[in-house]
Amino acid sequence: MNEEPTTGAIQRCLDALHEGALQGDSAEPLIRDLLEKAARRLRVLCATLLQRSYPRLTQPPLNLETDDLLNGVVAGLLTALQKVRPQTVRQFFALANQHMRWQLNDLARRLDERPRAAALVESGVAAPPGSSDSCLSQDAHRMLEAIEGLPEEEREVFELVRIQGLTHAEAAGVVGISAKTVQRRLNRARLLLAEQLADLRPASTPEPPGDTPAP
Repeated sequence: MNEEPTTGAIQRCLDALHEGALQGDSAEPLIRDLLEKAARRLRVLCATLLQRSYPRLTQPPLNLETDDLLNGVVAGLLTALQKVRPQTVRQFFALANQHMRWQLNDLARRLDERPRAAALVESGVAAPPGSSDSCLSQDAHRMLEAIEGLPEEEREVFELVRIQGLTHAEAAGVVGISAKTVQRRLNRARLLLAEQLADLRPASTPEPPGDTPAP
C-alpha cells in the first residue's frame, strides 16, 4: 500500500484534532500524532529558512543546527496547539512558519545585543578581520518589518516561496490556490517591498532578510 501523502495525513490529523476538541477528548495525543506526521516537512522548512536567511546563526558562538531549530519549533507548537486549532494544512504551516521566525529572530536579536568580547570568549576563537559586530543589520531589520507589514495573502506566499524555498506548485498546494495565483501574489509582494525599500535596492527586488542579507 502506498504511503499516505504528507498533506493528506496532516489534514486528517487536523480533522481529528478538531473533532476531538468538540468531543472533549485529550488533545495531546492528537497533537503529537499531527507533529509526527508533519515532522519531515517541518525539518525541510527549518533547514531552508536557517541556511538561506540566517546562516550566521549556524556559526560560533551559537552553532545552531536544523534539529535544534526543529526541536524548538515542535516544543512551541505543542503548547500553541493546545489553544489554537488550525483547520487546514495552510493554517497549520502558517502557524509553524510564525514559530520558526519568532525563534530565529529572537536568537538573532540576542546575538545582536551580546557584547563582542563575551561572544569571543564563548566561542574560544578570534573573530576574522572585518567581521561584523551585528547579526542583523539595520537594513535587515527594515526588511523584516516590511515583510511583516505585507498584506496577509502576499506575505504568506512570499514567505513560502522566497524564504522557505518552496516551488510555486508546492506553495499553491499548501495555500490551496493555483500556481498562477501564487505568481500574482508574489509579484504583488515584490512590488510592495520594492516601494518600501526603494532607497536600499532601487534597481532590484529585495532578498529575503535574515542573518545576513544577500549581496
